[in-house]
Amino acid sequence: MSDSRGRCRVSIGVPVYNGERYLSAALDSLLTQTYEDFELIICDNASTDRTGEIARSYAAKDQRVRYARNEKNLGASRNYGRTFALSSGEYFRWAPADDLSGPEFLARCVEVLDREPRAVLAYPKTSFIDEHGRCYAEYDDGLHLQSPRPSERFRLLLQRLGYVNALYGLMRADVVRRTRPLGTYPGWDVVFLADLSLYGTFWEIPEVLFYRRFHPGASSSMDRVQIRAFLDPDRPRRIHLHEWRHLWELSCVVERTPLPVADKMRLCVFLARTAIWGRDKLARELVVASRQLVTSLFREVKG
Repeated sequence: MSDSRGRCRVSIGVPVYNGERYLSAALDSLLTQTYEDFELIICDNASTDRTGEIARSYAAKDQRVRYARNEKNLGASRNYGRTFALSSGEYFRWAPADDLSGPEFLARCVEVLDREPRAVLAYPKTSFIDEHGRCYAEYDDGLHLQSPRPSERFRLLLQRLGYVNALYGLMRADVVRRTRPLGTYPGWDVVFLADLSLYGTFWEIPEVLFYRRFHPGASSSMDRVQIRAFLDPDRPRRIHLHEWRHLWELSCVVERTPLPVADKMRLCVFLARTAIWGRDKLARELVVASRQLVTSLFREVKG
């Protein structure tokens, strides 16, 4: 139940940009949860469609709903960060504005986090749905990470992770605050989960309670250029070294996390091996970036 100051135990953050098509369905699935002690924060990233109108109507009907609007589009990951910054609950989850949650989602996740003090994230299994809400596949994330050794959880997460559905599970808010700020580069969600895994275990609830929608406007349907603009609209045309950046960010996570020296050494060896295994991809990325840089300089001189 809420504490004496009226603060809810759970915060749900809904980051959204131009989400009018599916927002109502997403909010309805959250507001009909069997676990009711939560606040729901809709963080509008300066939408130009009816998103604001829809969100305000829900806030007017349900006192658990709060609506905040950014003055400009901050990019997706910064909006995710602001959504979390506006929350106050002991537990927190992000809920995309085009996905659906089963009625028992929160109840089952809260049960795990209340029972398992070492767990930092609880998430249910996922079913994929199309633009019309039809289920067409179930997905096994395989991220029930129970090893007591942080380096083992980190390694298994990076080896097993495919679709990043676990990002939308329920987390301990105090642990999220200890992780690095969310990045504005492709793969920031993977780095965030890797960071989180170093602080505790992940629990997979063996029941489909998350319905991830794939549709033409979803970020999962975007190419690399579109994703960069989606994440950082102010600087979408910079030269990017995605693989190199990913390795660097993971290295920074390892360096700053308070781990025993032995665990840090294991992680450094793992990342070094990852770089060796991916050396061809890393080399190709440098070649492509060099060509882009030369082309860019030539155009500037010519212009």
